[in-house]
Amino acid sequence: MFRIVSIFLLGLLPWSWANTLPSSDGGFTDWFWKRPLDKQGDMRISSDLTESPLVPETCGLCHVSQYTDWMGSRHAKAMGPGAIGQFFEMSREERQACLDCHAPLYEQFDALTRYLDDAQWDGTAARLATARGSDRSLHERGVMCGVCHIRGGQWYGPPRRIAPLPAEVMNTLPHGGWISTDAFEDSRFCAACHQFPADGFSLNGKLIENTYEEWRKSPQAREGISCQGCHMPDRRHLFRGIHDPDTVRAGVEVGSRSFSVSKGEARVLLFLTNTGTGHRLPTYVTPEIRLEAYQQDANGVPIPDTEQMEWVARRVSIDLSVEHFDTRLSPGQTAVLAYGKPLSPRAAVLVSRVFVEPDALYSRIYEALLRMEPEEESAVLIREALAESKSSGFPIYERHYPIGKDTDPRS
Repeated sequence: MFRIVSIFLLGLLPWSWANTLPSSDGGFTDWFWKRPLDKQGDMRISSDLTESPLVPETCGLCHVSQYTDWMGSRHAKAMGPGAIGQFFEMSREERQACLDCHAPLYEQFDALTRYLDDAQWDGTAARLATARGSDRSLHERGVMCGVCHIRGGQWYGPPRRIAPLPAEVMNTLPHGGWISTDAFEDSRFCAACHQFPADGFSLNGKLIENTYEEWRKSPQAREGISCQGCHMPDRRHLFRGIHDPDTVRAGVEVGSRSFSVSKGEARVLLFLTNTGTGHRLPTYVTPEIRLEAYQQDANGVPIPDTEQMEWVARRVSIDLSVEHFDTRLSPGQTAVLAYGKPLSPRAAVLVSRVFVEPDALYSRIYEALLRMEPEEESAVLIREALAESKSSGFPIYERHYPIGKDTDPRS
């Protein structure tokens, strides 16, 4: 059963690139993201940087700000313990399907294969953790610099924002400069891993991943704001999204109003509007946003049976066979929680808040996998992933309304 769930959840990923992506850029994007990727071959940077040209730290020697931003990004974490912990149960083909987006370079697949073949488990978490920490091989680096910037030993990137360098100057730079293309500023470049094709895996008549098409219908697309415009502002390699509180707040309007206590009932309206995300809020099936209100006692403890919630999410079963509900917000749409509950005699405060769980589906998946009692080499990594996913949530809004003795005229 462990094997079935793992393969289904990660193995469906090839749908996102199995067919040709929409393109009008002369085929560059189609060619660049044709996977699985070929081996890079001979790569020369300079005489003192030839041993590890693909390692991000090598890039960071010159591209300091880009490397620093990337290190804190979700791209750098695309191959975390939750993914690696499931690979022990998979065939090479199944692993490749996952790596095509989570760690696409040929060299990363090779590194993962060697790691899995060489991993020795002696029954202690320390042994496996030490092996992973000391190796830091390419498969653990996720969507690293070379994934987006190197093909066939040649470097690619966006055009300079100022005048192009003369060829004779480019040839003197480390790795001979780069081939520039405006595809790096086009949303189709991101669609390679953030959009399933029209005939891809769908549920209830909707693609599981549809971010690029959601963006194409958004006000941001009409205004010429690309994915990179929000997630790579000023070309910074931050790749911030649903895991970042400031990024989420920047894309929404949120608040509460109309608080009252009357005739023994507490009431408040809590609202969340998608004002600027450029796609559905949230996109994809993994995150969930919760609008909630509840009464607290004088010690700050929530009072049972006083909570009321509304979900903004596309909740699916962990095997992706059932869609339970889809209440996500398209640009401009608003979700409202109209709270109304009997006032508890212990109530001192009515709390209204909006809480984001970026990894809600992952948490449910990891819990299910652990119940299946996988081998300990897998279990130790999945437990680590569960702890991370459970701790990733955060509030984007919270307001406390005091409830005083004279608040409720029970007449």
